[in-house]
Amino acid sequence: MTNPKPRARDLGIPFDGRPGPLNAITDIDGISVGHTTLIQGHGRLIVGQGPVRTGVTAVLPRGKTFDPCFAAWYALNGNGEMTGTTWIEESGFLETPILITNTHSVGTVRDAAIAWQIENDYYSPLRDDLFWIMPVVAETYDGHLNDINGFHVKAEHVIAALDNAAAGPVLEGNVGGGTGMITHGFKGGIGSSSRLVTIGEAVYTVGVLVQSNFGSRPFFTIAGVPVGREIEELQPTSRPPAAGETGSIIVIVATDAPLLPHQLKRIAARVPAGLSKVGGHGSNSSGDIFLAFSTANPGAFSRSAHTSITMLSNDLLSPLFDAVIFAVEEAVINALVAAETMEGINGTTVYALPHDRVQSVLARYGRLRA
Repeated sequence: MTNPKPRARDLGIPFDGRPGPLNAITDIDGISVGHTTLIQGHGRLIVGQGPVRTGVTAVLPRGKTFDPCFAAWYALNGNGEMTGTTWIEESGFLETPILITNTHSVGTVRDAAIAWQIENDYYSPLRDDLFWIMPVVAETYDGHLNDINGFHVKAEHVIAALDNAAAGPVLEGNVGGGTGMITHGFKGGIGSSSRLVTIGEAVYTVGVLVQSNFGSRPFFTIAGVPVGREIEELQPTSRPPAAGETGSIIVIVATDAPLLPHQLKRIAARVPAGLSKVGGHGSNSSGDIFLAFSTANPGAFSRSAHTSITMLSNDLLSPLFDAVIFAVEEAVINALVAAETMEGINGTTVYALPHDRVQSVLARYGRLRA
């Protein structure tokens, strides 16, 4: 499936680093992504009826195969939720798919994820053993556009996102969990990017997927240019411009480099450097929560057997750190470029990033790629 929406590079925006073929998290073999997007109704908010502007996004680290990955998580500012992280911290493994939705649908999504895993025999290697499921479900708040207290994300929507998850180009913008999200006062949502890193004779991939719902217009930066100060209008209607940073961002970082949990913690901790390049400051009201995992070392998980694993030297990690920073920056801008103007509850309108204005501003600053 080809992504029909423009991406940041299509506008001539310059970025550092070398992207993979898809410039997406799915450049890493085995990763699949699925969305369920819910857009219904217009006009006045009637709780329980709409308007509805929400959804759910699923990331499956090894597709529909149970083979836990080494993982770690990190919070720049914890005003948000990502379930399952206590066991990731303790065990060092990510054992389930990752799901992202709106703030008030976390419980529904978590329960549906468990049901999907049981129905699909996801834990077949442990079929005859005691097992439990603690899904990873993350959220950002879409209540400015969506009837968030209407609880419109249902189990069937979660199951559809998991069932439909696939490799290939990642749909971006107003899709899945990102449907009702806002970034720097423009329409935000889902974005993805990747980087190729050569270490010795090996080429590794770092991939990123974001659900972007954060920021403040005055801090909005593209390619080092203060775009938010150059484009002060097109603010969301029915909502005063934010005096400080608001909202949240979930970032999923994946790599095929052989990293262990303590190293993946260091990978996740580099995400804020990428967010700072686009004007993210991690304010008190923002839930900035990040998860990193490695698809290397398949078969490392076992409840009884000794396993052998490989690990990159810590002295070789710096190029991967750079790749995270560059991919996070581009993923956020990809989300903004793909997102479209949306009208939500009570006629509130959030405008798309104006592509021509961005190009004009970058050209004036000498930052538009020829």
